Amino acid sequence: MVNTAENNIVNHQTIDTEEKIYKCSQCNKVCSQKCILLIHLRTHTGEKPYQCSYCDKAFSQRSHIITHLRIHSGENSYHCIHCEKSFSRKIDLINHLRAHNGEKSYQCSQCNNSFSQRTNLIRHLRMHDWEKLYQCSHCDKSFSNKNNLKSHLRSVLGEKPFQCNQCDKAFSMNHHLKRHLRTHM
Repeated sequence: MVNTAENNIVNHQTIDTEEKIYKCSQCNKVCSQKCILLIHLRTHTGEKPYQCSYCDKAFSQRSHIITHLRIHSGENSYHCIHCEKSFSRKIDLINHLRAHNGEKSYQCSQCNNSFSQRTNLIRHLRMHDWEKLYQCSHCDKSFSNKNNLKSHLRSVLGEKPFQCNQCDKAFSMNHHLKRHLRTHM
């Protein structure tokens, strides 16, 4: 039998007071409505009944799939007042506005750097921890960033995909080509 939130409701108690309160037996979260408890239970069961018809993603809440479907439809309801960018999710607009406002609310605990987005802080923290996730298969070097490994591999393998359009020189890294192009000016 599939372990769904609805099947697990029997494991959760109803506490009788002036109003009914539903309590999760796994984490003791209290909900005022049975339907809210059912949604909460999906965090424990992993149930995701809302399947996207365009890709393989599934969601535990109806509101999450509605937001997700905007990606496929191209609908961007949240527009930046400072530039032409628009976003399908409100949180993405909020994060974007932080860059315009110069707000950097994600502070590194190990140095004085701060970031406008949490993902940038996480990427930065890897450098402190020397977390080298990407190992070169040709030498003993390792990198915390996949793109840095790709650049390194191009130089190791002698690949030069960045071609100058004014002469026949080629480079393994784009910034080397940009520096070279200045010599033609």
